[in-house]
Amino acid sequence: MPDLVAIVVAHDSADVLPTCLAALAREGVPAIVVDNASRDATAAVAEAAGARVVRNARNEGYGRANNIGVRAAEGAAHVLIVNPDVELKAGAASTLLAAARAWPDAGLLAPRIVEPDGRYFYQPRSLLAPYLTNPQGRRDLPEGDACAPFLSGACFMVKRDLFLALRGFDEAIFLFYEDDDLCRRIAESGRALVHVHAAVVLHGRGRSSAPERGRMFRSRWHQAWSRAYVSRKYDLPDPSLPTMIVNLPKAALAALAFRRAGFERYGGSVAGAYAAWRGRGALEREGLS
Repeated sequence: MPDLVAIVVAHDSADVLPTCLAALAREGVPAIVVDNASRDATAAVAEAAGARVVRNARNEGYGRANNIGVRAAEGAAHVLIVNPDVELKAGAASTLLAAARAWPDAGLLAPRIVEPDGRYFYQPRSLLAPYLTNPQGRRDLPEGDACAPFLSGACFMVKRDLFLALRGFDEAIFLFYEDDDLCRRIAESGRALVHVHAAVVLHGRGRSSAPERGRMFRSRWHQAWSRAYVSRKYDLPDPSLPTMIVNLPKAALAALAFRRAGFERYGGSVAGAYAAWRGRGALEREGLS
């Protein structure tokens, strides 16, 4: 029985996947790559690196594809959710497993995620934790292992049976806030979320998929929709109308100035918020409902 199996959800990720999979191989961690209907050589690259590949006929979204991967990791004690633009540094996997033994009450364990600019990610607040008052988003970074209110979905480790018992990521979400939602459900189950400082990974942030036309609009659509969805799920104020009010004038100005990037950014937010306000689902937009 493998103690740890990595799940890597990929979509047009052929450029970054070799580095990710090579690092996992150096750590002795077998990988399952869930290919979300890539149009490039992602699946072939994964197979050449020795990974097991699960091919989705369509893009199932981040959370749904990870659930598919975790279910496929039969017999694994733990699973490591890893974005394809993440590279494990030496000893990261064994350090996470040692932390799991040291902190048996932990539900999620996440490494220190170092960004391209050399800083490391540590979430200072969350929409789903209104009881954590931090209006300025101040980051007081830990210098060792620490309990955290939320952890990033870019890379974390969880017991497979716990993940499945909680039904994994919320499958109504196509993209964004699925990690916050999972963290909240794990915390509400009475388990800790632990930042493991000595386990280090590098994160390429934004390099998981190759650029494509309309990507910004689609991304902002799902970000606005998912924010509204999780807010309603946890009886928080619905942000749909404020999102439309703030972004509609910006989208209009960008359109008048023929600024495509600005229109995609603000128009996507308006469209996603409007869809949530009207009760349209994210899966419906993606043809998955």
